Amino acid sequence: MSKPTCSNNFNYHFLNVPGYRNSGKEHWQTIWESLYPEHFTRVQQESWEYPDPDSWVNTIHKFASGILEPIIIVAHSLGCIAAVRYAVQYQPKNIAGAFLVAPADADKSENPVINEFAPVPTKRLPFPSVVVASTNDPFAAIGRQANYAAYWGSKFICIGDRGHINADSKLEEWKEGWDILQEQFSIKTKADIFNPVENYLLKKII
Repeated sequence: MSKPTCSNNFNYHFLNVPGYRNSGKEHWQTIWESLYPEHFTRVQQESWEYPDPDSWVNTIHKFASGILEPIIIVAHSLGCIAAVRYAVQYQPKNIAGAFLVAPADADKSENPVINEFAPVPTKRLPFPSVVVASTNDPFAAIGRQANYAAYWGSKFICIGDRGHINADSKLEEWKEGWDILQEQFSIKTKADIFNPVENYLLKKII
């Protein structure tokens, strides 16, 4: 995978794509944004409570189109499905990769709101990607998430019992997740400025 550079501290810009009802203040996506807001942009959907697939996909496209640096999509839950639909529909050239955490099973969900995103695309993504899954995710069986990874051409990483890998999982800054992201996409920093554990604890003390 190519390693484009930029003038800031990271060689990529991170586009956060939360899932249904957004990611709250205790969610690792929000914590990562709070640590380095200049390097993270959150997609702000028109409706988090009543997500519309076309609207969500078009909003991702709008946000991604406004970022000049190469982008790593950082998606969670239903946001993963929206991000995949965006990739299949738009075939974007400025996306360097996707970090897809706990993709929701829109095909088999008992929630009609989530079902609106079915069928889940089964085409290979046009950029490198990683699916990170938990063995006890209540919103998608581990086998289903492994199948998604196979369809999308994603590397599949199971991190054990972590629930839906969200705020309820008590992950705080989720250093394990950042380490996976950094390793899989060769994230570069200047002077090792990104240490999520030290920076998160320091901000809590201050």
